[in-house]
Amino acid sequence: MSFQIHALPAAQFSGLFALSDEALAARNMRRMVVRAKPGTPCRVSLADAEIGETVILLNHEHQPAASPYRASHAIFVREGAAQAVPSVGEVPEALATRLLSLRLFDAGHMMIGADVVDGAALPGAIDRAFEDAAVAYIHLHNAGPGCFAAAVTRAQG
Repeated sequence: MSFQIHALPAAQFSGLFALSDEALAARNMRRMVVRAKPGTPCRVSLADAEIGETVILLNHEHQPAASPYRASHAIFVREGAAQAVPSVGEVPEALATRLLSLRLFDAGHMMIGADVVDGAALPGAIDRAFEDAAVAYIHLHNAGPGCFAAAVTRAQG
């Protein structure tokens, strides 16, 4: 079965880097300089930020649906990051090298399953999840810190 991993759109965050640190703080956001790699995965580029790069740490509502699973968590966004568009079935390195939590949702945005896998095993876990026709989409989270990493859908075509 084919799947598509989706990064967050760059345009959603582009204006943030023009804000002052004070304006960011008023929105509960923080500008940071990356000091170690890996460790600062960007949700737009789906890549770890490089040492010395500027990122913004912010709370992002990754599950906006009107359901009991509505949720948000902290994410990093790199300055000037282009939105990643992985190929069908491609797992970006920032996902493939982490322990991931898969949260399986139905069309009503109810969680109907979950799994924890090493990122290297992600393709098989996604394929197994989508064998269940009730699974409409998957959210990936970094299993340790629990932060949203990316969304996954069945590939069209």
